[in-house]
Amino acid sequence: MKSFDNKVAVVTGAASGMGRYLAVLLARVGCNVAICDINGEELGKTATMLSQYNIATSTHLVDIADPLQIDRLHEEVMARHQAVDLVFNNAGITVMSDFENMPPADWDRVMNINLAGVVNMTRKFLPDLKSRPEAALINTSSIFGMVAVPGQSVYHAAKFAVRGFTESLAREMDGTNLRVHCVHPGHIGTNIASSAKEVVGSTASDMPAFIREMPVFMRKMSSEERGKMFKENGMHPSRAAKIILDGVQRSRARIFVGLDAKLMELTQRFFPQSYMRTWPFILLPVFVLNKFLKKPLPGLPSEL
Repeated sequence: MKSFDNKVAVVTGAASGMGRYLAVLLARVGCNVAICDINGEELGKTATMLSQYNIATSTHLVDIADPLQIDRLHEEVMARHQAVDLVFNNAGITVMSDFENMPPADWDRVMNINLAGVVNMTRKFLPDLKSRPEAALINTSSIFGMVAVPGQSVYHAAKFAVRGFTESLAREMDGTNLRVHCVHPGHIGTNIASSAKEVVGSTASDMPAFIREMPVFMRKMSSEERGKMFKENGMHPSRAAKIILDGVQRSRARIFVGLDAKLMELTQRFFPQSYMRTWPFILLPVFVLNKFLKKPLPGLPSEL
């Protein structure tokens, strides 16, 4: 996509993290934005940040696990903006549990948000995107859509599926005006860890997957301490959002966010049976380097 100016973007998961800053950075360059989330209070804070820019915005309280709410969202967005040029399927959750101990309701909730939500949003907005002179669909998978660790079977199932769905759809859209992108973030400083449910009694509940290969002191933290550490020591989501938008403008089918994501993807290529064993050697230095990326981009409105 050559320019975001005067386009209309729909962003799910916009109440925090990458979704919030995708909306802010788009607004800063003149893109009109429809922001969506299930958390109305935090979504309102994002709307306040967007109010500093001279663009058209709309706020939508939506649970994307519910297809009927996606239908309502589509109606509201089209009534407000008349057209849609970009859809960012960014919303996602996880549950800390091994497969054996995970309640079926938790499995279904993660799959309904992380996978069915992406599919249903795509199905609903695809005709609108294809009707535009140039358009982009951006689906957030994860580096965990390329590598797998214990204790995150449901997250992997969803994110691997998002990757497969997105890459197949991209090929189906060859020759059209629509570009389809798959995003693979590494360690981004978001709330996904602190807001994740932990299943009591699960063999994974005392050692989340993303620190399973980290030093002993990290493994002994409480879930609250781990969530805080994860958010405060990852790349700032504004920097992640900029990488994503740059990737969209450069028509990159796969957008890796962070050096850790790129290195982890390489480990599964070269060590397909043992890539986790390499991670302490590559992720600890990256973890240290991330301190330079923890600050937000300059010139953005501060979070309330």
